[in-house]
Amino acid sequence: MFIRLTKEQQETIIADIQRFFYNNRDEDITEFEAERVLDFIKENIAPHIYNAAISDAKYVVERQYASIEDELVVLERPIKIK
Repeated sequence: MFIRLTKEQQETIIADIQRFFYNNRDEDITEFEAERVLDFIKENIAPHIYNAAISDAKYVVERQYASIEDELVVLERPIKIK
């Protein structure tokens, strides 16, 4: 899966990764190493998160559609058969 990030987004994420390694593992990693971590996340983890988000969005849309459908049924008028 190809995820497009702006240069600014990528720089921010790389800095966040470096900070994470420093704060949680007492490791100073280079920008290049942080980029490799980001590449791994984008290729192996992000698709799972993306698919979960799509599933959540689908659920919301289906519920909204069902609600609209219910509201439209209420608006229908009975037809008298003669």
